[in-house]
Amino acid sequence: MAEPVRGHGGRPREAGVGETNRSTPRFRHRRGILSDVPNDTPHTGDIGGAGYGEPPRDLATLGFTERFQALFAPLAEKGFVPGRVSRVDRGLPLVLTEDGPVRAEPAAHLRETSDGPIAVGDWVALARPEGHDVTIAEAILPRTSAFTRKDPGEQAIGQVMAANIDTVFVVQALAPNGPNLSRLERELVLAWESGAVPAVVLTKADLCRDAEALRDEAAAVALGVDIHLTSAVTGQGVPELHDSIAPGTTVAFFGASGVGKSTLLNRLVGADVQETAEVRESDGKGRHTTVAREMFFLPEGGILIDSPGMRALALWDAEEGIASAFPDIEELAEGCRFADCTHTREPGCAVRAALDAGELVERRLESYLRLKEELERLAAKQDVRARADKAKADRAFHREVKRFYKERGR
Repeated sequence: MAEPVRGHGGRPREAGVGETNRSTPRFRHRRGILSDVPNDTPHTGDIGGAGYGEPPRDLATLGFTERFQALFAPLAEKGFVPGRVSRVDRGLPLVLTEDGPVRAEPAAHLRETSDGPIAVGDWVALARPEGHDVTIAEAILPRTSAFTRKDPGEQAIGQVMAANIDTVFVVQALAPNGPNLSRLERELVLAWESGAVPAVVLTKADLCRDAEALRDEAAAVALGVDIHLTSAVTGQGVPELHDSIAPGTTVAFFGASGVGKSTLLNRLVGADVQETAEVRESDGKGRHTTVAREMFFLPEGGILIDSPGMRALALWDAEEGIASAFPDIEELAEGCRFADCTHTREPGCAVRAALDAGELVERRLESYLRLKEELERLAAKQDVRARADKAKADRAFHREVKRFYKERGR
């Protein structure tokens, strides 16, 4: 076996993530690994806008906190190397390590777990097994947070959009039609459910006659959430938004296509690290330009995750998120006569009473009930899937039992 070389924290590990030692044959150079992986957007050496060249190699700058260090310690003793996923292309993560970026292949077992597949922002354990010329991501460290939606397909499974984020920037454009309040409520539900702290970022303030009034409309549904009024063109609100991103923390941008996420990110980074497009003349809306979730870095150390615009934004296990996004209705519901009140026709409903008294807007209640109904439908689909999975497991078990007795001649 090869002589161990020193890895993170001075612990011994086997050569295998871009390094070699004198007693082992050299692996291919890291650039060879990157170039051999199918990639919709070929890398040119500029990854993430950190100094507009190589991304940071310091693990602390990448967000490797004491918590992650403690979680990784047993893996380090086994020779694994830590890295953070900065981008995923066709299921293959680009991982940032102390030795630079490396393209990895997820271990087969990660595709079968509830934590998989690997997402941008994940911390993973890397290894180069003997006989392999590609680095393998063998484990995902437990996430501190995860922005998750229901997979857009028919299956009742979750899709992690970004992991280990501290703040979610829910981005909405003020122009041409003002913020979409129902979508904003849905986005806030998912943001609260993620475990990160949500903040609302309103863009294109320079295109509005009364941006403050539109800000107040958003504030009426984003209760307890910081709201930033910004313009990437004039710079309005950008310094304050920049100051809210502390070094070593991770912020994820989420919103519909064309709301100005990439333009704002470029302004924060101070360079054109993301492609942008002019608004359409027909309707004044932005164009879809971002093709993959990807990590970028502020010169001061903050981490930004940009993502493609999401048309489908279905809920996933969001009971707590709904409660956090609708604290006004949840508080009113405590006064209902029946604990299982649906806030539709029951007598003694405190929510309907507030609606009749003008203390609650009907649009907001409809949005709340619509989201609750969506969760109920999801739960029903999950029950069907769980029963199907159990039936499949039972059939496999009975086949094994029959095979066992057949081999014993019984």
